[in-house]
Amino acid sequence: MSVIHHKYRMVINVIAFQCGWFAAVLGGAHDFVVLGTSVALLVMVLHVFLSHRPWHEIQLLCCVMILGLIWDSALASERIIQYFHGQVSPYLAPVWIVVLWGLFATTLNVSLRFLKRRYFLAALFGVVGAPLSFMAGARLNALQFPDLSTGLLVLAVGWGLLMMLMVWLSDQYDGVTLQES
Repeated sequence: MSVIHHKYRMVINVIAFQCGWFAAVLGGAHDFVVLGTSVALLVMVLHVFLSHRPWHEIQLLCCVMILGLIWDSALASERIIQYFHGQVSPYLAPVWIVVLWGLFATTLNVSLRFLKRRYFLAALFGVVGAPLSFMAGARLNALQFPDLSTGLLVLAVGWGLLMMLMVWLSDQYDGVTLQES
């Protein structure tokens, strides 16, 4: 992969992620869950289509979405976070947030590639990034924290650990990097 191509891919990855994130979160906030989720899914399909080994990236996206379903369902069932739209049950994470996990996974082998094998840095990224992202979602009225301090603390600790696991998974299922023959 040429350096220029790599740079374009990084820029496309960041822009596509941000578009998908805003679509899914705003869809979750304003009860346009199908529309917002569709945009995020389209970004995920584009990512897989542009991958050198699509099956690896599909496996990564699925693993991360399963992690997200389990984690955010635990947060919802314990009422650490309350979602306004897109939940089938108050004990399950809404569809749009599970899709956001898959969307996030599209960044692991591209724009967040610098975290590979840097588990402490990945944990730090999760400790800081997740609470900020969820606060942004709360400000956009997609979710709320019944107890803000507890919610942010749980997110920071959980995402610190989950980021290390996701970075490890991205190494196992890297469909973006060209394999050497």
